[in-house]
Amino acid sequence: MLLGSGELGREFAIAAKRLGCRVVACDRYEGAPAMQCSDSFELFPMLDGAALRAAVEKHRPDVIVPEIEAIDTAMLGELEQEGWRVAPSAKAVQLTMNRDGIRDFAARELGLVTSNYRFAESRDEAVAAAEPVGLPCVVKPVMSSSGKGQSTARSAEDVGAAWDHAVANMRGDRRQVIVEEYIAFDSEITLLTVSSARGVLFCAPIGHRQEAGDYRESWQPAAIPDEALLSARRQARKLVEGLGGHGIFGVEFFIRGEQAIFSELSPRPHDTGLVTLISQSPNEFELHLRAVLGLPIPSIELIRPGASAVILADRDSERFALEGVEEALARDRPGAPVDVRLFGTPRTLKNRRMGVALASADKLTHALDAAKAAAASVRIRYCD
Repeated sequence: MLLGSGELGREFAIAAKRLGCRVVACDRYEGAPAMQCSDSFELFPMLDGAALRAAVEKHRPDVIVPEIEAIDTAMLGELEQEGWRVAPSAKAVQLTMNRDGIRDFAARELGLVTSNYRFAESRDEAVAAAEPVGLPCVVKPVMSSSGKGQSTARSAEDVGAAWDHAVANMRGDRRQVIVEEYIAFDSEITLLTVSSARGVLFCAPIGHRQEAGDYRESWQPAAIPDEALLSARRQARKLVEGLGGHGIFGVEFFIRGEQAIFSELSPRPHDTGLVTLISQSPNEFELHLRAVLGLPIPSIELIRPGASAVILADRDSERFALEGVEEALARDRPGAPVDVRLFGTPRTLKNRRMGVALASADKLTHALDAAKAAAASVRIRYCD
């Protein structure tokens, strides 16, 4: 049973169907991407604990797989205690649903390297928190996804505006933000980390570029110093072993010189990891499925350097068409494949990802250029 049925859930459902699994996709709206390739679906808000329990008791899944952050994690905990299996674990989902939980767990319990930070539950508290943290600082809602509600404040006046922006774009009903030190980093990476019955495995690091707090392009492998990679792996191992359970974890780090500074963690496939659909085998969705089901993962192989670039909507509409796919796919070359994945989302929203272009090549720069050009070829025609 998938809790949340967006584009990441869609790719996971496809991987599950290839191994003959029965998939129940749950989300708040009909026609969500994963529902289109699942056996059945349920419609309810994931924060509605009673509806969540009713769906579980109706379908009696072997495993419950959360795909989004905004879920009634207390109910997940209850279900797990009653014997229902949550992947990777209810603890992992509970701690990562809110940034305060995972940040305190990483910094205080595990002693990982993090930025300086404070939490705030009001506009005045946010402004006050900026003093010990220092300016500039980054303000984020404790509950959000894909960077929504995140902004950088360079003055005390900016912090107040950043609080307003965070609250307006948060998920759930917790009016709380994290105010954290601005890290002057060389790069930021996602280290996909697989916790399996046979141990912990790592994918090659994924680099990514963000805009307005959301990823625009990602590439694999990211070039970082060996010592920074070893540090990231050590920290990621401590995190996944501390959280427990089996599955893939998207662990994000800032890289500064030879230092890896922990940023965030998702206990599920990561959006920047969409690049693995063309760059590595097994891809992140297949890895998550194998780990969840306890299946062997002999090795994780980087096929060739790869890149992804997102296809974005710029307005809200229920009547639209995606054009230019033929032009995008025409960029495919021998030894340098180009692919397009359209998510089938039934409605556009401003800055919503509607698809992703993928490319690989012998040189990473060529793969990134090809992915960006392919993404730019796909256009959204609005029919309103």
